[in-house]
Amino acid sequence: MNVEVTLNGNKVVGRTGMTILELARDNHVDIPTLCYHPDLTPIGVCRICVVEVEGSRMLLPACQTQIAPGMVVQTHSPKVVETRKTLVELMLSSHPDVCLVCDKGNHCELRQVAGDLGISMPRFRIKRHYYPSEDAGPYVVRDLTKCILCRRCVRACHEIKKADILAMGYQGFSSKVVAGRDEPLNGPVCQSCDVCISVCPVGALAKRGRDAHRGQGRTTHDGCRAPAGDFEMSL
Repeated sequence: MNVEVTLNGNKVVGRTGMTILELARDNHVDIPTLCYHPDLTPIGVCRICVVEVEGSRMLLPACQTQIAPGMVVQTHSPKVVETRKTLVELMLSSHPDVCLVCDKGNHCELRQVAGDLGISMPRFRIKRHYYPSEDAGPYVVRDLTKCILCRRCVRACHEIKKADILAMGYQGFSSKVVAGRDEPLNGPVCQSCDVCISVCPVGALAKRGRDAHRGQGRTTHDGCRAPAGDFEMSL
């Protein structure tokens, strides 16, 4: 069934069950995302895709919100853009300033979104938590200091590989992606399928050798994160 929606002042037609994000992309309207991936269930955790919907008191995640007849949506209103900038700046403030030597380089989706929003230096200073880089098998490097907690790898492990090896551990600023009960990925707990690498938007999971985009990034900033707390497993 067709559904008529007003998108940025233009009347467009979508289908029942379609999300605002899907409708926008079908109509060549770019809504930035970081936790969304077309092969995974949307969870709206990064909030970068928020949009303004007439009649709603709060901004809604485009990746999860289904369209409805007569809906009026603004994808780049001043309120929306300012919210996105704040969220991305918070991520950058707790992200390491190693873009110049990061394996992800200019393929980093966080840097792309920040560039599109005109962000160079974040306004915030957040205590950063550092994790040691980990050899997760002969071809994979895991660096959780770069992780933005988008949960793509967790969902890919659960939904695509059906392995349930990765999960979210700990709470608050101490949250991080863990394998098993926070075991090294180079142990028997991981099957080294590389599915998690293929969906990671930043350099937290990277391939070694010729497939890496080493040294192609941009220098950024400094920042930090808070210390660890109690362990808790969740998807």
